[in-house]
Amino acid sequence: MAVFNLRAYDDHEQIVFCRDVESGLKAIICIHNTNLGPAVGGCRMWDYNSDEGALIDALRLSRGMTYKNAMAGLQMGGGKSVIIGNSKTMKSEELFRAFGRFVEKLSGKYITAEDVGINPNDMAIVNKETNYVLGLEGKSGDPSPVTAYGVYKGIKAAVKHKLGRDDLDGLKVAVQGLGHVGYYLCKHLNDEGAKLVVTDINKENVDRVVNEFGAVAVDVNEIYSQDVDVYAPCALGATINDTTIPHIKASIVAGAANNQLAEDRHGDILLSKGILYAPDYVINAGGIINVSFEENYNRDAALKKVDEIYGTLTEVFEASKLSGRPTNVIADELARQRVAAAKNK
Repeated sequence: MAVFNLRAYDDHEQIVFCRDVESGLKAIICIHNTNLGPAVGGCRMWDYNSDEGALIDALRLSRGMTYKNAMAGLQMGGGKSVIIGNSKTMKSEELFRAFGRFVEKLSGKYITAEDVGINPNDMAIVNKETNYVLGLEGKSGDPSPVTAYGVYKGIKAAVKHKLGRDDLDGLKVAVQGLGHVGYYLCKHLNDEGAKLVVTDINKENVDRVVNEFGAVAVDVNEIYSQDVDVYAPCALGATINDTTIPHIKASIVAGAANNQLAEDRHGDILLSKGILYAPDYVINAGGIINVSFEENYNRDAALKKVDEIYGTLTEVFEASKLSGRPTNVIADELARQRVAAAKNK
């Protein structure tokens, strides 16, 4: 596998392959860009089908963090890490301490936090070996509720732009993925009167949302074809692809998942179908904004910063409308401009 020739490589500054035989750790740390500051991005634990799949995921996610942090106006670069393994069966203190030692060796160039498959308790173990950890309990804590709040604000921005409505009362929203972020998003949507159609591979997650919010549950493969106003992908990425797009009836795609478009060209296809897409790394920035307030944490100040997602998305939507180009292309250009401007300072 020629790493430098991978499409996802995209001029990354550094890639670290981490192996600790005693703990069983196999991890990859990707640092995409540090123009705006140290590379900040969560650690994901996932049972990847191949090492190449893990690398490509980490590369795409770390680039997304560069763009996310730039568009959120944070003094942070972009990075991401993945631990290869089953998060339900392979976790141990030794494994996370080993990962922490690899993070420490980077001397602050990369700062980690939690992501899919990782929880605050895991990060607390990592913290025993390195101080380059964000999202710890007793400080900013679990970023999931704040991520959900930002996505909720982003959905409101999309609904205002596409449907001309300031409220969500009676609108139908299909939420795919009901983990921490998906659950809290459903709560916000339900509180404003939205009608929920939901799915998740975990039946307990589905039952909880159905019981608490009166949501309608559907099979995981049926979520795309629901007659709804908004499709909110909140699970893993690439759910907007050649197979799913023909089935999407929603006029808005706005959710918490990273890398929602399987390929950039799918943004063009959504535009051609009249579907408004909220670029994922703009709408889901609430969590990283929250952890950026880690020292002397002030939740009100963090939420006020998260509220800016509404205006940032509106700027992207308006630029897309004026130029006739996809929102993902507009957002990428704006993010790259901000990163380049930081390098030239």
